[in-house]
Amino acid sequence: METWDLFDSTRQPLFRTHRRGEKIPPGEYHTVIEVWTVDSNKNVLVTLRDPNKEEYPNKWENTGGSALAGESSKQAAVRELHEETGIIAAEDELSLLGTYKEPSAFIDIYLLRRDISISQLTMQEGETVAAKWVTLQQLDTMIDDETLALPTGKRLASVRKAFQKHLDLF
Repeated sequence: METWDLFDSTRQPLFRTHRRGEKIPPGEYHTVIEVWTVDSNKNVLVTLRDPNKEEYPNKWENTGGSALAGESSKQAAVRELHEETGIIAAEDELSLLGTYKEPSAFIDIYLLRRDISISQLTMQEGETVAAKWVTLQQLDTMIDDETLALPTGKRLASVRKAFQKHLDLF
C-alpha cells in the first residue's frame, strides 16, 4: 500500500503518513510532482492516460504522481518520469517551475530538457498508453479543446511564465 508524508498548510512536516485512497484530513497536504519534458525544438512531451483510469481516462497529460513517504519532491519526479515513460533523469536536470497548491496537495512542477524519440519511451501499464511530442501551439489547443486533462492545463497556467522563460533559454 502506497503511503505519503503529510505536511501542514505551510509545508512543514507533520511526521505522519497517509495511505493512498483514504481521504486526507482538511488542512493536511501531501506532495505531488509534475514533469514537463521539452526537447531542443521546444516540443512538449505529453502522454495519454490509460482508458481504464478512474479520472480523466483517454486524456493527454504530462508526467506526474505523488511522492512516496520518505521521498523528496525531486526523487519522486525522477521516479515517476522513469515509471511512466522510461526516461532516466538525474535530480539536477530538473528545473522547478513553481508549486501549485490544491486542497490536499502541494504540486511541484518541473521542467526537463531531453531529446528522445517516442520509440525509445516505455509506457507504464495501467497509467500511460501512448506519447507524442506537441508544439506549444498544439498544447494550447489541447488545453482549449480539453483533450489535455483539465487539472494539467490549470497547473501549467500557474507556471506558464516560468515555463516560457525556460523555453526562451533554449
